[in-house]
Parts: sequence; C-alpha cells; structure tokens
Amino acid sequence: MRHLFFLSFIIFMSTSSCTQQQMPSKSLSIQSPSEQLNLSFFTNESGIPSYTLSFKGKTVIDTSTLGFEFKNTPALSQNIAIEASNTRSIDETWEMPWGEQSTVRNHYNELSINLQETLAPNRYFRLVFRLFDDGIGFRYEFPEQDGMDTVIIANELTTFQLTDDHTSWWIPGDWDIYEHLYNTTKVSKINAISKRDHPNLAQTTIPHNAVNTPVTMRTEDGIHLSFHEANLTDYAGMTLKVDTTNLQLKSMLVGSDRMGYKVITQTPFNTPWRTITITEKATELVDSKLILNLNEPNQLGDISWFKPTKYVGIWWEMHLGKSAWDLASGKHGATTENAKSYIDFAAANNIGSVLIEGWNTGWEHWIGFDDREGVFDFVTSYEDYNLEEVVNYGKEKGVDIIMHHETSAAPRTYEQQLDTAYQLMKNLGIHAVKTGYVGKIIPDGEYHHGQWMVNHYRKVLEQGAEYQVAINAHEPIKATGIRRTFPNAISREGLRGQEFNAWASDGGNPPEHLPIVAFTRMLAGPIDFTPGIFNIKLEPYKEKNQVNTTLAQQLALYVVIYSPVQMAADLYEHYEGQVAFQFIRDVGVDWQDTKVLNGEVGDFITIARKEKGSNNWFLGSITDENARDMSISLDFLDADRSYQATIYKDGPDAHWNDHPTDIAIEQIQVNKGDKMDLNLAPGGGVAISFIPISGAEE
Repeated sequence: MRHLFFLSFIIFMSTSSCTQQQMPSKSLSIQSPSEQLNLSFFTNESGIPSYTLSFKGKTVIDTSTLGFEFKNTPALSQNIAIEASNTRSIDETWEMPWGEQSTVRNHYNELSINLQETLAPNRYFRLVFRLFDDGIGFRYEFPEQDGMDTVIIANELTTFQLTDDHTSWWIPGDWDIYEHLYNTTKVSKINAISKRDHPNLAQTTIPHNAVNTPVTMRTEDGIHLSFHEANLTDYAGMTLKVDTTNLQLKSMLVGSDRMGYKVITQTPFNTPWRTITITEKATELVDSKLILNLNEPNQLGDISWFKPTKYVGIWWEMHLGKSAWDLASGKHGATTENAKSYIDFAAANNIGSVLIEGWNTGWEHWIGFDDREGVFDFVTSYEDYNLEEVVNYGKEKGVDIIMHHETSAAPRTYEQQLDTAYQLMKNLGIHAVKTGYVGKIIPDGEYHHGQWMVNHYRKVLEQGAEYQVAINAHEPIKATGIRRTFPNAISREGLRGQEFNAWASDGGNPPEHLPIVAFTRMLAGPIDFTPGIFNIKLEPYKEKNQVNTTLAQQLALYVVIYSPVQMAADLYEHYEGQVAFQFIRDVGVDWQDTKVLNGEVGDFITIARKEKGSNNWFLGSITDENARDMSISLDFLDADRSYQATIYKDGPDAHWNDHPTDIAIEQIQVNKGDKMDLNLAPGGGVAISFIPISGAEE
C-alpha cells in the first residue's frame, strides 16, 4: 500500500508538472458542480499555503493558512511552492445498507495540489480539496519520502478565518466528553473555559478557549456554516481553538500527556478531512451527506445480519434508582426474571430487541477506583442472571438481545477479551452491543478523543465486523461518517443525553437542547438518545428532576433524532394502557427517504421520513421553550394514494413544565399536497403516522 501511494504520487507529479511548467502559477481555483461555491488556493510571498472560500459570490472564509508543527523536524508552514495540480469531477450514487435514505448522491469537483518546500529538507505533500454544492472537505496527504518516515505531529496549523462575528452554537472543547449543554453566543463571546463545569467523571479541563465539533454558525445574512471533520482514522480528534478578537478558528488536536505529542504516524498517511458545510437554510445542514461522502465505501459488504430495531431494556430504572447495576446493592436490575418481563413486553408491542445492562460481574468497582483494569468480565454473568436462558427465551418470543459491555474506561482490559466476548455473542446469535467508557481513560494521560483511543474504537469496530457484531458506542469518539465504511458502526452517544434529565443537578436538558442538537451533533451521525419517556415528572423516583419536554415531543423524537436503534426508554409499566404508545409501536427505524420540512437552529425542526420496505410515512416536529404555530404541505407523500394520518399532538393545556402529559390524538384522511396546521406547545411537539388506506390507490 505504501509503495502504491508513493508511485501514484510520483506519476501524478510527472504528468501534471508538464502542464504546470507551461502555466506557472502561485494561485489556483475550483468551483463546486453548480458553481455556487468557489475555492481559491495560493501561496504568498513567504510561501505560506492559504485559501479563501466564497458562497454565491460572498466570501465566507477569508484568507486562512495551512501547515504543521512537528516534534522531530522543523515546521512545515512556509517556503512552500506549488509544483503541480490536477482536477477531476465525480458524480456517483451509492446505497446505504441502513440510514436516513436508501441512496446517496456523491457529486463533487476535486482539486489536488502538489506542494514542496523550496528550502531543505524539501519535503513534499499534497492538499486535496473536494467541493460539493453544500460545502467543502480538504485534507493533507503525505507520501513516503526520504527523511520523513516516522512523523510526530505537535500541532496542526489549519485555520478558518471567519468574515464576521457570527451567531454560534457550541460546546466547550473537551478531550473526554461531548456531554455539555450547548451555548448560543456570537463568536467573539465564546468563553469555553468558563463553561467547563460539568459534573461528569471524565470531564477534561484544558487551558484553551476551544470548542468541540461539529460547531454551527449563522451569518448576519442567513448563511449557515458547520465545521467538523470526516474519516477520523489513526489520528487525534480535532477541537477548534477560538480567537475571539480576530474571529479565527484554529485546529487544536487532542494530545497525549503520556506520550507528549498529538499524533504519531508513518508516511504515507492522510489526515482526516477538514469540513465546512455551507447552506442558505438551516434545514439544508441536516440534508447534507458531505460527511458521509468523504469516507471510503463500504468495506464490509453484506451486513444483513444487522437489523435496525426498536428496543426496550433494563437501563432507565437504574438511572431512576429503582434498581442498580451491581449485585451487591441488594436491588440488582439485571435478573433473569426481570429480563424475561422486558422480553414479554417487547414481543407484545412490535419491539425487536431488549438491552440488559448490569448482567456481568464487576459493577461493584466500575467507577471511583483508580485501578479499574480487569474489573469487568465480559463473558461471566452474575449469579441471578442466566444469559443463555434469557437469549433462548427471547428467540422463542421473536426478540433479540442487545449485549452490553461497559469498560469503565479501561480499554486494554476490553481488548484482551474482545475475541472471547464476541465469540460468545456469535455463539448466542447476538449481533449488537452497546459499549461504554465511563471515567478517565486508563492508562493515565490518554483521553477519549486522542489518537490512541481513536484507534481503540476502530479496533472494536473491525473486530466486531469479524464476528458480525454491530457497535453502539457510548462515551465515544465523535462520529465522522465512518459508518459508510464500517456500517456496523450503527449509533453512538456523544452528547448530553436523556439520562441527564434523571440525575443532573442543573435541572436537566432545557427545552432548547434538542432543537440545537438537530443542527449540531446530529450532523455528525446517528444518536442513541433514548427517547420515549412518558412519566415526565419521574414520579415517585426523582422528586427534583423531570424531562423538560411534553409527551408529544417525546414521540416526535423518534423521527427527528435519527438512529437505526431507537429505545423506548421508560419503564414498561408506564406504557401500559397508554394510547399514545401506539406511535412507538408503529414508527419505523430504517428509512427510504427523508424530508426536512422546516427548522431554525435552536428553535424548531420538522422532519418527515418514509419507512424502508413499506409505504408508511412518519413526521416529527419539536420546538424549544416557545410555542409554535406552523403550516406544512404534505407534498412529501406518495401520489395517487390516500393515507390515514394519526396525529399525536400537544393538548390545549400542554406545557413542558406545567402540563407535560397533556396530549390529544386524532385521525384524518389525507393526500399528497394537502395542508396541515401544527400547533406546538412550549417544549412541545407533534408526531404523525401516515399509513396508506388499503384500496385507496387510483
């Protein structure tokens, strides 16, 4: 592979250099397929590589510089010349084995630029820019070359020069968690250091004003920007350091205190893609497949062994304090009897799977201990839980078991048992696992989002694929579209989730949280948010906590917040006798098509999705703390077909705090092109199922 990379680089330089010698230039440009996005690349008099970016004739990224600082060699940031360049256009369509839609168009124009130092040691590298109609991705590519074998990166000098003081939605840069509340400020007012007051055990306090990605911005004239990265492979995660005076973002890689650097690698290597999604409408951010398209095609082939699914499980009752993960507590939740009761409920309610947390030994010492290596055994059950009996009982009922592996942030212990644990799953016919990494990473000095852990998360994915195991990772590295390449990466947490409503001392997630998440974290990939709480006030378990939405919004989240695994998270007794639970029984999890109907960041969003394998459509709409009245067109429905629309909406007195469970349900017949008025209460929502009426086709 290394020799092929080097050979292709040399061939590229020799064939392109002829053209370059005829037309020497210090600047290059390229447009997106529709010509609405334009990139200019140039080197200045000091040989500093730089770029600008315009959208529909307006500069959105002003002069921004590129480069590297290395630990073992001089910096690579100036005295650089353009040696050759090449362009190409790609327009293709690929199929998603599961996802928000069945097919994805991958359409871009690419500019590859070969660069070389004009002074010794005359290192050379390539910059590759891909321009889509809704944004850009670019990366550095280093071929194998003399004097540059092992590379130790101290800093990546990629910058993004903003053109104004944009409104931004951000969470503080953190090397271990993404579980902070979002802030809405101007860029000049970003103060990430003061916002690192999170009670999570793994929070990292770094002495820099930096934000995690994706970070979303809106310009004064309404253009939306989202900064992120794609195909994070064998590299450190990127945070963005914020210069509030000069309105500049600068890449800041997650470090390794243990090793004293950010990234160690060998040539040839590529960096992840640095991405900017650029759209006029907020809804178009959600539509974008730029991040996915910057990843390599599916390497696993047929993964029909994984089925998108709804699930229930022994999880929420632990957060409520009704039961516990560990056996020694005297109120162990993961018993054979309790697991079977969840299986019975799932089988009776069109729910395909059950997750059981706390089944294996080790939970007595999983947090709060310095030495957590070797704590968990991923094949040995507690004495009151019979794994094989539960799995077989599920098979009899047509219900799959989702395995649970909490590592307590001791990844080496997990890696030592991966083969054994996944072989057990394969033997039992279990094809999905929820992993967890709560706590500070062991060994000390490594971080959840550093290169060492990025490689661990990838190892788990690759090894899971060998055993036909799909991974739903909690306390993960960020999603960067790798689900295209490894479609067994089915979902992940990576945000402040539902559980904070049960135990956070700050009042839980505010009503604006999810209308922000839909335009920030969800742009990265699927979210295991665990919606569906019906007992909004958490009575009688948590007197000082509650879920800060209406019941109707909890239903709408099954459509709005995407994941191919969706949990009905509440205690199943809270669903019994509830008419509104029918929506959870009906709603799909795998989609043929998705339409984002309206939305503004932090305010509201409405999404309609068509279920794969049926003609059913589902709609979800959510709002922040403000009530919303809106009219939508049903143009997304299929023509020549009538539907029974079952509408689950906020009742007349509904309010996220005052009357959160006030819900009204009605049924009407609708057709494509009809108009529908939606009325959302403060913190509320609307969920609608559109089921074709048999024989209605004309």
